[in-house]
Amino acid sequence: MSDGVLLSTAQMRAVEAAAMARGLAGAALMEAAGKGVADAVTKTVRPEALQGPVVVLCGPGNNGGDGLVAARLLAAAGRPVRVGLLGEKQSLKGDARLMADLYEGEIAPLGPALVEGAGLVVDALFGTGLARPLEGAAAETVAAANASPAPTLAVDIPSGVDADTGAAGSPAIMAVRTVTFHRKKPGHVLFPGRALCGAVDIVDIGVAAGDMTAVRPDVYENDPRLWGAVLPRPSLMGHKYHRGAVFVSSGPATRTGAARLAARGALRIGAGLVTVLSPPDALAEHAAHLNAVMLAEAAASALAPHLQGKDQYRKAVVVGPAAGVGDATRDKALAALGSPAGVVLDADGLTSFAGAPDILFAALRPDDVLTPHEGEFARLFPDIDPRRDRLAAARAAAARAGAVTVLKGPDTVIAAPPDGAPDGKGAGVAAINVNAPPDLATAGAGDVLAGFIAGLMAQGMSGFAAAAAGTWFHGACAAAVGPGLIAEDLPDAVPSVWRSLLAPGKGDVL
Repeated sequence: MSDGVLLSTAQMRAVEAAAMARGLAGAALMEAAGKGVADAVTKTVRPEALQGPVVVLCGPGNNGGDGLVAARLLAAAGRPVRVGLLGEKQSLKGDARLMADLYEGEIAPLGPALVEGAGLVVDALFGTGLARPLEGAAAETVAAANASPAPTLAVDIPSGVDADTGAAGSPAIMAVRTVTFHRKKPGHVLFPGRALCGAVDIVDIGVAAGDMTAVRPDVYENDPRLWGAVLPRPSLMGHKYHRGAVFVSSGPATRTGAARLAARGALRIGAGLVTVLSPPDALAEHAAHLNAVMLAEAAASALAPHLQGKDQYRKAVVVGPAAGVGDATRDKALAALGSPAGVVLDADGLTSFAGAPDILFAALRPDDVLTPHEGEFARLFPDIDPRRDRLAAARAAAARAGAVTVLKGPDTVIAAPPDGAPDGKGAGVAAINVNAPPDLATAGAGDVLAGFIAGLMAQGMSGFAAAAAGTWFHGACAAAVGPGLIAEDLPDAVPSVWRSLLAPGKGDVL
């Protein structure tokens, strides 16, 4: 369970069905799940610290059955247990009814009074089995659990949270810990669900590796397990040209800092040569600041020649940071897209196509990368609402644009287009980033990210792999710096992050 795969609700059901088809009983799956929940109760609150009973809130489906198993095991271990059930015991079906019959304690009707005096609440109401708002007794009891001083442990996913999107109704359980089974779901890592889950434990319930053949995993948690095998390393026999060249198109005078941030990010992440392509009026401004990053004059109409040439080394170009919105930036972007260089399009390079996105989409290639935040995303994809489902929105945008799309935010989603080929993971794959600290919400951070991605592309990574790895490095560098972070700090944190990746014990990842 160390591959970072995220399974949708439908995929998890298919995997469980495959496990049962090979002879694993549904009751055995439920027993293993309930044992995992009971074990997590001890992890959440030590027996000697428990100040009241463990209150298990059970729904009418398999999630409730998992809760009933946990209640039985906790009671057998001498823990005080109180169980509430939504609906009648006689209405339970299948394995859930079996577990209700095996539980020898009292099963009370579900209601807010159940959580009074609780030492710990176990939410086994709905888990992944509900995609609509809570109502009636369930809603009232969830509200009471959230108001209680007792911590809550959720089974599979907090009730009220959509396991596929992370969307949450009102109310939804606020858990300090969530126990899920076999693999995480997208709702565990997408906000607001991620904030409601607390710590997430993955429990083995007996699903075999072969059962995963029932699905094609296509969504991953973004970390080095996904792209570490293709992360570029310098060669003892190599030289700077082997490490590729990055060009960053600069804005006019007094708007040059964003280009330098992107350029420094590309250089630090490992690109062999980085050049800022500057309009004539900004050359002196750049020259006062640049050292290892090179500088070249490039008027608005003269971007393409720098990206052409007969050089054999790989090239990538960043267009957009503080470039200005308008025809000139749009022309630069189209010139870049008409060259052999890989393109990272950010900020003004995206907004310059607002109102005419089809012109951009027609020019993009599967390995090019778009890096919009939600506002920029809305200008290019006005009919796709990421507030409803960020994962689906990013994937739809990548399919429409025909390029890798990085939908930036606290839970950045990186999506490849259907005809992309992201390093053997399959076309249309997506990754959800989980390591970005709140300190990243600072001016210029996105410019550095664009540079990271371009720097990795220039070293030979595909657009998707470079976008995923660059996004992860972005978060890891921010975490390494910590509070007080400004964008200039991010590139200089790259060496420490590299050292941590290459440290002993990381061989299974890299």
